[in-house]
Amino acid sequence: MDALKITRIYSDVNGDSHFENISIPLHSGGTIGYLSEKYKVENLIFRKVIPSYDYDFHNPPSKQFIVLLNGTIEIETSLGEKRNFGAGEILQVEDITGKGHRTRNLEAIERESLFITFQ
Repeated sequence: MDALKITRIYSDVNGDSHFENISIPLHSGGTIGYLSEKYKVENLIFRKVIPSYDYDFHNPPSKQFIVLLNGTIEIETSLGEKRNFGAGEILQVEDITGKGHRTRNLEAIERESLFITFQ
């Protein structure tokens, strides 16, 4: 069995945001590769932001997977921990309450991503 590594951002009972490294189990699908279990999702949103994107602390409007298509971002938790993420990485963003997180572009390019909302 293989796994896909993603980063989860969530809020604790005090409202502080945290990072958590998680693994999505993958099972052999034969010649088509390795597959996860199915996830029930709500919406797919395409997004592009300006090169100077620097969004102060905020909460996402819903739980969502974010798939980064290009560029590099820095995300900061409410406790000051910072991590960088680049093209091809996946975030599971769940800090819909609490103090939220901050996001900013680290490259001066229009950055593209996919938002996949879930419950």
